[in-house]
Amino acid sequence: MELDLLWLILAILLGTYGVLFGFLSRINEWYYVSFRLSHEKRQALPPGDMGWPVLGKMLSFLRAFKSSNPDNFIYNLVDRYGRTGIYKSYLFGSPSVIVCTPETCRRVLMDTEQFALGYPASTKHLTGKKSFHSISVAEHKRLRKLTTSSITGNEALAMYIEYIQNIVITSLDKWARNDKPIEFLTEMRKIAFKVITHIFLGSDSDSILGSVEKYYTDILYGLKSSAINIPGFAFHRALKVEEDNIYELNLMFLSDQARNKLLKILQTVLDERRAMRESKDKQKAKRGMIDLMMEVEDENGKKLEDADIKDLLLMFLLAGHESSAHAAMWAILYLHQHPEMLQKAKEEQEEIMKRRPSTQKGLNLIEIKQMEYLAKVIDETLRRTNLSFANFRQAKVDVTIKGYTIPKGWKVLVWNRGVHMDPENYPHPNQYDPSRWENHVAKPGAFIPFGAGPRICPGADLAKLEISIFLHYFLLNYKLEQLNPGCRIVYLPIPKPSDNCLAKVIKLRS
Repeated sequence: MELDLLWLILAILLGTYGVLFGFLSRINEWYYVSFRLSHEKRQALPPGDMGWPVLGKMLSFLRAFKSSNPDNFIYNLVDRYGRTGIYKSYLFGSPSVIVCTPETCRRVLMDTEQFALGYPASTKHLTGKKSFHSISVAEHKRLRKLTTSSITGNEALAMYIEYIQNIVITSLDKWARNDKPIEFLTEMRKIAFKVITHIFLGSDSDSILGSVEKYYTDILYGLKSSAINIPGFAFHRALKVEEDNIYELNLMFLSDQARNKLLKILQTVLDERRAMRESKDKQKAKRGMIDLMMEVEDENGKKLEDADIKDLLLMFLLAGHESSAHAAMWAILYLHQHPEMLQKAKEEQEEIMKRRPSTQKGLNLIEIKQMEYLAKVIDETLRRTNLSFANFRQAKVDVTIKGYTIPKGWKVLVWNRGVHMDPENYPHPNQYDPSRWENHVAKPGAFIPFGAGPRICPGADLAKLEISIFLHYFLLNYKLEQLNPGCRIVYLPIPKPSDNCLAKVIKLRS
């Protein structure tokens, strides 16, 4: 009798939970679809699920990205609703549409007339009003033309080869002489940060490098985590991140503090540069992008305000070192996991050395362009790693894609992982295989590690240059011994080993 009563209570509880779950799961659908949209728009929406109130589908997202297979999130949508390439959802605090095929991704990324940037308000706040996350299309074109001249094109890139290789050679030698293990990723980030500060701040970069690097780490985690924040909720409660991710608890507070401190440092650099330009020491310091920003005038003869220059510098310094550091680390890890690929990459670098004239010192751009297999290694690393899982856009007007309507004001998530890990685009996508790029040109929208269209990452070529130089010297002279080769991979905010790749760098015998 007591057992029957227990089963009855359990059945009632399960039934109540089912009814409550069904009710709650329809609230978002009712409010954002049935209540706010006309019948015609409702009928034309992409398939999908708006999820729970406030949370939307964030729990599903977090569950996938905390597992060993983050791509289950997009795979589940495909399995449930078919290969439409476009799905409605509620993510990151907004009604959203996910696009994940080459055609849909390319359409959104290329169309700046109908799609604006859709990053969260906190991201815009941390990067500033004049960052590329916040400005209009017209202003973006003007500032991009100005600020990217020093990091695009062969002539500009060739200027940095000697500086980059000197940093790489010195760093590798230092690591190899260290008896204790190093956090390989942390050290790679330091290299990349030195390069980007040198380019944008000139000779002043060395004097402020140590003071700004820590603050940039704070802001980076703020940016990445704010993108997966739920308004009204503390994201760390849902994510329950690892203890070493110390920024999640008071993330926006810490990031805002870091931004303010960095702005003060950059203002000091501006003031010193301005004073130097007015003195006899005008030619003393090596010019950087900061000098060009101080000189440029618009069509009305108006120069950029200091606040605008600082916002732009913040954005470039943030974005300019993360991708190259993480990609170089992952390339080394993948190659060490595949000895035959490691050997092939090493032999290519040895051939380059054999062809080099005895009078030549160090790499040049011609040699870097001859690294055909290494270029495939880098592209495959970017595809397989997916340093950014999505790009954020927002519909300016009602937009029709593949017969479906994206309502005005809805966020649009260009799901990079969905494209790069789709077996229809890349057979056996979980396999690391640089040879897949032999005689293969990705169709438009199928390879978007740096985005696409007018807002493609302006530092893509510089990042690949840094990675190539680092891999050249590493493959010729060193090997990596990970202390925890099987350690867990953390996918948020950027994929990395949970121990930051704790390892020893071993110098090879000649």
